[in-house]
Amino acid sequence: MKLTQTYVDKVINTALAEDINYIDVTTDNLIGAEHKSSAYYVAKDDGVLCGIDIAKRVFELAGDGVSFQKLMCDGDKVRKGDIIAKMSGSTATLLKGERTALNILQHLSGIATATNRCSELVKGTKASVTDTRKTLPGLRAMQKYAVTVGGGKNHRFNLSDGAMLKDNHIDAYGGITAAVTALREKIGHMVKIEVEVRNLDELREALDNRCEVIMLDNMSCEEMKKAVEITDGKALLEASGNVTAENIRSVAETGIDIISLGALTHSVRCFDISMKIEKQ
Repeated sequence: MKLTQTYVDKVINTALAEDINYIDVTTDNLIGAEHKSSAYYVAKDDGVLCGIDIAKRVFELAGDGVSFQKLMCDGDKVRKGDIIAKMSGSTATLLKGERTALNILQHLSGIATATNRCSELVKGTKASVTDTRKTLPGLRAMQKYAVTVGGGKNHRFNLSDGAMLKDNHIDAYGGITAAVTALREKIGHMVKIEVEVRNLDELREALDNRCEVIMLDNMSCEEMKKAVEITDGKALLEASGNVTAENIRSVAETGIDIISLGALTHSVRCFDISMKIEKQ
């Protein structure tokens, strides 16, 4: 996955405008335009790096005049104490871009790290780890990029990517069969249908309607094993709900195809990285 520069710049400029309303009162009144410094990023924990090129771009948009040397790249596994990058140049630009760059870098690295942990835990099974649409407004593409850097895959980017009948769609329309039948009459041949089911009876109904993907909502591992047997390869099965790093291996060993985790993006812990300016 590759992020467009237009999108990246839009996110950065929005963040910079939020952080520097008109002036940086501290820096603009303390640091002269010709003042130069050297700085570096240091990892404060072990994990997977993500967003280093975005961090570099922050300083270019915050005022330029900064040379940025990457020592590690997205996807690299970092250890506590590793120097990730070195910067030199305009002290004012370094200070003005510091928080915005770190906010993005820490958040995306946190997502990549959490995804990598889950992906490693399901190795040896057929299950793949995916994200969901539970993302922060305006940051969805960045967050989903971080999931791929961590070894995961992306679910839908938006409601236009595929037809997904959730419990509320089904209840509002009057049942799985009625909803799938009505949907099939209107969508094009390129659109797959995924249906969320809450029990094995709904699973059988979804299979009878030839749904390509079936989401098993908050089912126990025992129920998921039965679902795999009943489905017998006729559809892809996605496990969703109450999946954690502690139980993801057990979920994967049921034989399902996909495990989606909203927590990868909506409640991930930031990866600890600091920027240090070298003393004059």
